[in-house]
Amino acid sequence: MGGRGRSRLWIAVAAAVGAAGAPHARAQSIDDLRRMSIQQLENTVVTSVSKRRQPLSEAAAAAFVITHDDIVRSGATNLAQILRLDPNLQVAHIDANSHAITARGFNGNAADKLLVLIDGRSVYTPLFGGVFWDEQDVLPEDIERIEVIDGPGATLWGANAVNGVINIITRTAADTQGGLVELQAGNRETRGALQYGGALADDLNYRVYAEHFTVPHDRTSSGVPAHDGWSRGQGGFRLDWTPPGDTVTLEGDLYRGDEQNMSPARVDISGGDLQLNWRRDLGDDASFQVVSYFDEQRRFTSLGGYSLQTYDVEFQHTLPLGSRQTVVWGAGYRAYQDHFVNYGSVVYLPPSSLESVADVFGQDTLSISDSLDLILGLKFEKDSYAGIATLPTARLSWKPTPDILVWAAASRAVRAPTLFDEDLKDTLVPGVVVLTGNRRFLPEWVTAYEVGARAQISAAASISASAYYNVYDNLRSVEFAPTVRPPLVLEWGNMMQGHTDGLEVWGDYRPTRWWRLTAGFNLMHEALRFKPGASAVNNLGEAGDDPGVQASVASNMNLGRHLSWHADLRYVGALPHPHIASYVELDTNLIWTINERVQLLLSGRNLLHAQHLEYEEAGAPFGYEVERSVSVGTRLRF
Repeated sequence: MGGRGRSRLWIAVAAAVGAAGAPHARAQSIDDLRRMSIQQLENTVVTSVSKRRQPLSEAAAAAFVITHDDIVRSGATNLAQILRLDPNLQVAHIDANSHAITARGFNGNAADKLLVLIDGRSVYTPLFGGVFWDEQDVLPEDIERIEVIDGPGATLWGANAVNGVINIITRTAADTQGGLVELQAGNRETRGALQYGGALADDLNYRVYAEHFTVPHDRTSSGVPAHDGWSRGQGGFRLDWTPPGDTVTLEGDLYRGDEQNMSPARVDISGGDLQLNWRRDLGDDASFQVVSYFDEQRRFTSLGGYSLQTYDVEFQHTLPLGSRQTVVWGAGYRAYQDHFVNYGSVVYLPPSSLESVADVFGQDTLSISDSLDLILGLKFEKDSYAGIATLPTARLSWKPTPDILVWAAASRAVRAPTLFDEDLKDTLVPGVVVLTGNRRFLPEWVTAYEVGARAQISAAASISASAYYNVYDNLRSVEFAPTVRPPLVLEWGNMMQGHTDGLEVWGDYRPTRWWRLTAGFNLMHEALRFKPGASAVNNLGEAGDDPGVQASVASNMNLGRHLSWHADLRYVGALPHPHIASYVELDTNLIWTINERVQLLLSGRNLLHAQHLEYEEAGAPFGYEVERSVSVGTRLRF
């Protein structure tokens, strides 16, 4: 489907970054960025760890926050580029319109163990349990922060939050007032965006936007054009109403794109979403909120197509019980309606179906002492394929001093069966070999053990570290189906298991008021095996192609009042299945603030090589290489 199953890369070039402008809409200036201290970064309020507001310095998880400032400085124009700013995530370009993104292993063109949310709206597809990254786009200007939780988050967020959770939180309409024009051009992308925000009343603000971009073809590892260029347009709105004690948000988007392909089929993608959120503050840190949304995805080619409608509603109640205990509980219901137009050898049976997911959850945070917290949580989730899953977690958080946090956790999560696991029928070799789904397919599950620490070393430096040991079972394998008649029938099974372990270290250092350094280093070891009696038809490496080591260092400098320079150097170790050589790459972005309304930038990505390979699908005849890119852009405010 679309960019899936093809092994090509793409690199998008940076768009322009903001300047100050209209009243009530002052953009991020160089002075603003200079004032961000390490303490302020550590005290950034996050919500994804416990589904309630808490400082990052008190979050008992391997949490990393990509702030609006980080995004502004980097010049990143799409979510994949932005997520590279997290040193712990694995991000690889497959081709001009698809990416492989995960946390703690099992990466691939259909990675299915990382849950991604935009303002609490889940964007993973029940087709295969992963994310169509070409369908997800948010203007960088409109992102408040991205909270990345490495490790299971199933107790609060449900199935598929196996190895991590990414929660993209957008800015309120009140924070994006006035007009904005962004223009960017380079050898790997042209992009334009127009946005306007205003106030209908003192407590009622809005914004509307439209954007369009075009990405040319990559080149294959043999040097020929990859025929994978694409273009996409998107528009939308956000409305925020803030009467006393309440926050009501209504937002929506529509998009349409056209993707080329090495096969004769072109891919047309389109869809949209409409989301309504309501939150009421009840005083004393108590609150009640409802999140509801409708989402539609459509992917069609001359060889077939797929459409999906999602309906979701969830409520949550945060209730303090005295001064030492806080309970977060809630329930939700989601319904999927999917339709297939089946042509050729890949068929989904039945061609239309309705699935649902219902859950109830609760998490209790108990302060045993002034420095020690115990967190216990449990979710029951029932879906159409997996039945009822029990998803517990237990966490211990200790603050021996105000500047040090030590934590430990044990959790259980599942990757629920999907349409791909149960309803697929793929004629691999006509009349000879058929691969089918398996209605007996079981949920994949993980039991995860984690420890971590976070320390404010000084006013200028902080460091975080986490170590994990994850035990997996019922991982997907290919088995011989119980049949004795031709053709040979293969089916999905659950005959793979194993473990991963790893270490993640990241930190911030500010040697001067005008210079900030961030760095990260992580090691990961994967040990997978087939269970006794498995057919072992597929390769163990097909579960994921992951580097054993990654490292990065980023520098942000304010070179006077009008010039800002970002540079990001990263090392990615070799991939084993298939082998992809390790590489070192450099991205950079220079911002020149001419005046309060105009900024110019010069951006470069993947500057150390003319082109290089980051990912290749197992069995593919070649890979799609990402090329060096340079762009210029401007951002105008009115």
